[in-house]
Amino acid sequence: MRLLAPLALLAALLATPAFAQSEEDVMARIENLHGMSEEFGEAFAQLQDAFLFDDPATLANLAFYPLEVAANGELYDVLEAQDLVDNFDSLLTEDTLAALGSQDFADLIVTSEGVGFADGALWMSLVCLDDACEDAEWGIIRIDN
Repeated sequence: MRLLAPLALLAALLATPAFAQSEEDVMARIENLHGMSEEFGEAFAQLQDAFLFDDPATLANLAFYPLEVAANGELYDVLEAQDLVDNFDSLLTEDTLAALGSQDFADLIVTSEGVGFADGALWMSLVCLDDACEDAEWGIIRIDN
């Protein structure tokens, strides 16, 4: 009987995700690696609203162009926001849209390259807007369906 308790504990530990993080952990990691974590939070909210309210224009306005989009077994260079809006249904799959629409902040992927959504289906990064990088903005840099 005594052996069952440690085995049950071991099974529970193995069933738990290896890296559980809170929203605070994500924000701290973003701030540590990139800075401007509050601005990222605002961009995250805009992106979620775009998916919740089926608003491709808002999503397109959050991207930096040319934007690489992997879809339908092809790699596309989307040159401007209107191109993304006009081809939205063919450039983002239903699975990607569903995953992005239900993205939990605590499940974001944070690396030195940027922040991944939906297991890497969409990537945002802090992009310098001038040579000195005194002005920067969070934006979508790649979509991988």
